Amino acid sequence: MFALHVPEASAQSRRDRAAAGELTGRMAAAETRYRESLVKAANADPDAIAEGDAALEDMEDVMLACEKQRGCQVSSLMPAFKRLLKAQADEASGVPEEDFDGDGLADGHLPTGEVPEGASAAALLSEDGQRFVRMVQFNPAVQEGIRRWLTDMRVSLITSHENYQYMRHLMAPAFEERGLPEALLFGIMAKESTGRVHVGSRAGAVGPLQFMPATGRRFGLGADASGFDTRYDPALSADAAAIYLSERFAEFGNEVEKWLAAYNGGEGRARRIHDASGGRQFWDADVYSQFPAETRDYVPMVIAAAWLYLHPREYGLSFPKVDARPAHFALSRPASIYELTVCMGDSGSRHGYMRQLRNLNPRFEADQVIPAGAVLQGTTRMAALYKRWCAQGRRADLAKQLVGSRVDSALVRAGPVEAVPTTVATGVPTPAAGPREHRVARGDTLVGIARRYGCEARGLAQANRLKAPAYSIRIGQRIRLEGCSR
Repeated sequence: MFALHVPEASAQSRRDRAAAGELTGRMAAAETRYRESLVKAANADPDAIAEGDAALEDMEDVMLACEKQRGCQVSSLMPAFKRLLKAQADEASGVPEEDFDGDGLADGHLPTGEVPEGASAAALLSEDGQRFVRMVQFNPAVQEGIRRWLTDMRVSLITSHENYQYMRHLMAPAFEERGLPEALLFGIMAKESTGRVHVGSRAGAVGPLQFMPATGRRFGLGADASGFDTRYDPALSADAAAIYLSERFAEFGNEVEKWLAAYNGGEGRARRIHDASGGRQFWDADVYSQFPAETRDYVPMVIAAAWLYLHPREYGLSFPKVDARPAHFALSRPASIYELTVCMGDSGSRHGYMRQLRNLNPRFEADQVIPAGAVLQGTTRMAALYKRWCAQGRRADLAKQLVGSRVDSALVRAGPVEAVPTTVATGVPTPAAGPREHRVARGDTLVGIARRYGCEARGLAQANRLKAPAYSIRIGQRIRLEGCSR
């Protein structure tokens, strides 16, 4: 939990305020749990009723404690009950999202651009929301970011949210353990990658939270003994991000804007600007102007995405409900993620399960054949679909055939054909090519080269006598592409 600044007062007053604040946080946390139980109930989760009842009991306990605590106003806790009653009624009656009139927004209208410096909407939802809004300025720059997310970038925001739901159980615990708002994690991920684990930038940043190689190494991310770059791992990258932001908290206190400026533009630059300005706030014109344009855009956009994660209904935003209950399933026959995507179909997911399978199993390339017996991460629905359609049967065979098809198999060649390797799917000869080479450029990694040419990083390392686990390569070095399919 972050220590927030409070005015000077007596020790007794400070204790009273802290105790009242703790009760407010407990009420918000119970409200969040109750809302989550409604989502679980919509997904037919058998634990939903018990979790909802437990959350309501916690809220009752908080109300009783508030009556006995000096400085705690019971009336300030009542809006939580009102919101839950309305949420429950809306869930039962199907009231459209557009009819919601959220607390904290006068007459349901959006906030205007006339926001005083330092203003925050501390009355809005959830424990993370309460903490988050005390730590950021909700100002016109953030409002512009909200407008962009709700218009041109609306699809990206919704896609980010959907992707995040499937990875939440892997990523959120790292932030929760360090007292960091989960909304901040979502905002960073939405801006960095839209929740696509395998995305990479031209500068060399990769993974859902886009760690650069050097920064990743500081927090234990990089090539492991198998050659897999752990910057792609959702859980490990979230843990590294939580540690990084905790370091920035130690430097900049509760000023999240500077955490984000450091995350995007480098902590060295952020520290120099902070020290030179005497610790003035990010939104001070002299401070703000010293950051590059990309960082000046990045900071309010992350905060805006985090804000919308906490308060979607106030803005007429409906995030899709997904059944993301985690589960594992073992392959009964060799298959690639491409094959699994085809045979699972799209039951329960608008776009099928390609992205989810890749995000939850980042060690495997989409076209890589995964051996039988391998255990994959997925959801309860994905595990059921695998058993129904992919373990055996016509659709599983069809998926294998489709994924094994190649353009070369459709070409007719005249004249005799020498004895050369054949395709697995059809037995049609394909030309045999000698080993090729790749010349290492700035930003290249062995794992990235292997991905580009369709081969295993470990095989490339062995062919080029590179030592594990670093697999160090240098600019200009020629890498023999033995065993590569592209």
